[in-house]
This record gives sequence, structure tokens and C-alpha cells, in this order.
Amino acid sequence: MSVPAPRRTAPRPPVRRPEARRDARRIAGAVAALCLVAAVAAAPSAPVSPTGCGELVRGRLCLRGPVGADGMYTVSYRRLGAASGPDELLVRLGYQRKNDRITAFPGWFGTRRTQGGAVVLGGRVEMLADECIRGVMERGETVYVTKWSCS
Repeated sequence: MSVPAPRRTAPRPPVRRPEARRDARRIAGAVAALCLVAAVAAAPSAPVSPTGCGELVRGRLCLRGPVGADGMYTVSYRRLGAASGPDELLVRLGYQRKNDRITAFPGWFGTRRTQGGAVVLGGRVEMLADECIRGVMERGETVYVTKWSCS
């Protein structure tokens, strides 16, 4: 028993629809949106305490900046449950760097009184790629620090 060969026909010209381009744009937009949603869903969730932050008894101290590189760094302090008023604090904010050989003395961005329970100070810090950095806050004789952030 033999199988007949398939019939060959001439290809037809494509059907031209005026809304085909609009449909293609809609489909491409929908695919891009679905890819974005999938990427966001697959991304790891943010940690409870962001890198460079430290939880204090009555507040939170954070350092932000391009860890392991020169750039602008900011140190922020926010008191928990604080309202502006006579109990505002005078704090000194800065940073401290270290590598595997030495831990440097703190560098200070300045001293400022909290307003509404919060204060932010910053400045330019020159860092080497192998260095770690952490935020530092001084209030009276007490010094508070964040976790070390390393690249």
C-alpha cells in the first residue's frame, strides 16, 4: 500500500486588514505588560530592615548611597511615634568606613535638631571598592550605628 504525495498549491497572498497594525500594537503592549508583571512577581520581596538600616529602641537610623564607590551618601534618623514639639533631639549624623585592615574614625555630615521626629544629612564620601560603610548617630554621650553595608 502506498501513500499519495501531498498536493502542492500556489501560496495565497496575505490577507490585508486595515486594523492589523493596531492589533499587533495591542498584542505587543499586552505581552510587555505581562512580562513586567511576571518580573515584578518573581523579584525577591524587600527585607524587613533595608540594607544599611538599624532599628533603635525609639527610632530607625539608615544610611543610603552607592556602597563600594564614591558618591553622595545620606544618613537619616526617624523617631517612632514622635510628634514635633519641645522633645525634639539634637543629633550628630555621619558615617564610618572599614576594610579588612582598619576601621576608620567616623566622618560627620553635621549636627541638626530633629523636626517632626526626623532628620536627614548627607555629603560626598570617597570609598574604595573593598570598603564597607555604616551610618553613625551621636546624641549626647551615646553613639548609635547601622549595620555594615559592603559591596
